Amino acid sequence: MVSYDHENPMDQAYQLRQLMEGPRPASPVNQRAHIIAVASGKGGVGKTQVAVNLSIALAARNYRILLLDLDMGLANADLVLGLESTASWSDLFDGRRELDDNIISGPGGLDFVPGASGVARMAGLSEFERHQLLAAVRRLESRYDLIVLDCGAGISPNVLTFAAAADTILVVTTPEPTAITDAYAAIKAFVWEQNNRGGVGQAAGIGLIVNMAESRREGRETFERLAGVAARFLHLPVNDYGYILRDEHVPAAVRQRHPVILHYPRCSACTCLMATAARLARELGQSQEPESLFYRVMNMFL
Repeated sequence: MVSYDHENPMDQAYQLRQLMEGPRPASPVNQRAHIIAVASGKGGVGKTQVAVNLSIALAARNYRILLLDLDMGLANADLVLGLESTASWSDLFDGRRELDDNIISGPGGLDFVPGASGVARMAGLSEFERHQLLAAVRRLESRYDLIVLDCGAGISPNVLTFAAAADTILVVTTPEPTAITDAYAAIKAFVWEQNNRGGVGQAAGIGLIVNMAESRREGRETFERLAGVAARFLHLPVNDYGYILRDEHVPAAVRQRHPVILHYPRCSACTCLMATAARLARELGQSQEPESLFYRVMNMFL
């Protein structure tokens, strides 16, 4: 059995990279970062857990990752990462800091911009402020391969604007009927927002991650149910980014303020997360040849 040093994030990240064994992705000069927005129809489905741990899984594949907590007013990605910071988006809008000043080093080799928690004004940004924030993010694109946006739950103007700026939108749901209904409502809102942007830019691909599934079958059936409704009524293909099994290690890691993928990298939930990271890497053109046994096992989860 491999022993993991839970107190040393550098050791944790190294051992995760040993598990992933992924080749270093090419970083073409002057190519902008691929932006991934992680969203959900409702709260309580594990959206931030997915955003944080998926970012670390992608960083383990040698992508340069910037994770931004854009859950305005109710940010908590810093807690999941086990970080403390006094910086927030309020500093940017008040002119006290530049976005560069808010970037801190996170576990697993990613960079992180914390959000604002308990600041009511941040939950209702003006259109100008939302575009000001996105312009600041765009100025950082050349420094990263992937920028992950942990958006808020629901379909507020903040969420719709940030998701519309993404190349890929990952909607997180659980198999619960209310979560599925709200996930469909969010997908419908994202499609409406894209269709009303005046045709500027290419529409983002929309995908689904089923979190807290009791089994592979439940995860697959949940995806097929929602994707079928979207195809029938929205004429929209929803991409399958897999499922994450319900796992007691996830809440345990939250209580300990450690990312689960570093604290318990061999648990079932983390195997699923790494399979999703592998799917994204394939779409982004990262080669997996020669394919390892570990990758073949992960691909069983897709």
